Amino acid sequence: MGDYSGDVDQDRPHSLLGAIIREQRELAALPMRQLAKSVGISNPYLSQIERGLRAPSEAVVEALAASLGLSVDELYRRAGFVEPAISTEAPAHSALAEAIASAPELTAAQRRAMVEIHRSFIDANRVRRASGNHGSVENTT
Repeated sequence: MGDYSGDVDQDRPHSLLGAIIREQRELAALPMRQLAKSVGISNPYLSQIERGLRAPSEAVVEALAASLGLSVDELYRRAGFVEPAISTEAPAHSALAEAIASAPELTAAQRRAMVEIHRSFIDANRVRRASGNHGSVENTT
């Protein structure tokens, strides 16, 4: 995660969310106009979100996350809206996550996507176990 200290207004928590959205858009090499169009919002509105001047609706955050290849939870976690889940079942750096991170045949964007998918499966299984719905979830350890 980048250093957002210069970009963030501490009185507006959505300011950090905007800085993260801008960073992810730039990492994906997406022009602002293209991202705004794919999300279905105006270019000025996206600019205001990225600068922390406007707080996006949940629907806009969902569309931005999908367009940037992230989960909504990950965006909120990075922005500090949600505390990261601490799991005693899955280490923070699993062997699979380490293998993905060191796979030379993947691009940085592909590695991020694979790690994000891996985390989402772990989080989904944690939610299922916590709710008592064990369903057909296989033991992945």
